[in-house]
Amino acid sequence: MNTITPLPENPGIMTTTVGSYPVPDWLSALPSEQAVTDATRVIFDTQRQAGIDLPTDGELYRFDINHPDTNGMIEYFVAPMGGCDTSIGRKDAEAFRSMHSMGFRAKPAAVVREALHGGGLNLIEDCQRAARVAGGPFKFTVTSPYMLARTLLDQHYHDFTALTLALADVMAEQVSGCPCSCLQVDEANIPGNPSDGPLAAKAINKVLDAFEGPTAVHFCFGNYGGQTIQAGAWQPLLEFLNSLHADHLVLELAHRPKDDLQALKDLNQTVGIGLGVVNIKVNAVETAEDIARSIEEAEKVIGAGRVQYIHPDCGFWMLKRSVADRKIAALAMGRDLYLGK
Repeated sequence: MNTITPLPENPGIMTTTVGSYPVPDWLSALPSEQAVTDATRVIFDTQRQAGIDLPTDGELYRFDINHPDTNGMIEYFVAPMGGCDTSIGRKDAEAFRSMHSMGFRAKPAAVVREALHGGGLNLIEDCQRAARVAGGPFKFTVTSPYMLARTLLDQHYHDFTALTLALADVMAEQVSGCPCSCLQVDEANIPGNPSDGPLAAKAINKVLDAFEGPTAVHFCFGNYGGQTIQAGAWQPLLEFLNSLHADHLVLELAHRPKDDLQALKDLNQTVGIGLGVVNIKVNAVETAEDIARSIEEAEKVIGAGRVQYIHPDCGFWMLKRSVADRKIAALAMGRDLYLGK
């Protein structure tokens, strides 16, 4: 049985990463279970040596060479899930495109042909692998039920709400007992669909409530092949954000309009704010001064002490390791500069 390492007490502003890390060349050249374990250990050590307080495992177990534009973040969950069929025929693809729900996807990630169940999905095993080599507290990440639902062709429930909540039930069962210090749910579609906020919140809360420790929800405006895919702003999402049962939010803000910070002033005071201060869509590496300035500007708007975490806007999978590693190091140095460490 794995012992869960608790988060540090009274840490001030903590540094964390969002999830993915560039797949090492040697892993993609010669993949194996041992190689994934070794690479996960390297990724944890790289982050800890740089000063990251709450690292992630890099999500290397999700990597799918057939889905380089999303790093397999959808297929990893739905392909082994019971009730899903990843054999996509012509009629399936045409039916999905006729829905106009995801113009950037040519076909669904899977077709739901029967009631959903866990099937071959086994998240706790991947979490346990990470726990064995983490060397301290770490964050484990899962994709939101709402986001998963948007990628599927539903030929069973014939009701988007029922599909979304069925996915939430499966994911809730999967995260229960995971030996991580913090569970993070990732959602990149609701910023472009704020009217679905109540449904998305109900589904996400099912997953958050099933985990026995600290929780976070990460929001961005899409990162498909390194590009933003959702229009929108934080202001229309305030009611939704305030309804989540999360300890803190992980928000894309590094390259967002400055007035997005104004909306965050009205977030519940009990919810910690995670501030995106590293732009993962460009190769330019932020300086420590850039990071410290971003924190200072944010706290002038939303209030001193409101920023609990700083992090990149999203995962690092599309960048070169040399770029990602320098951005990670700048993140920690900027936090220390701001705090006068």
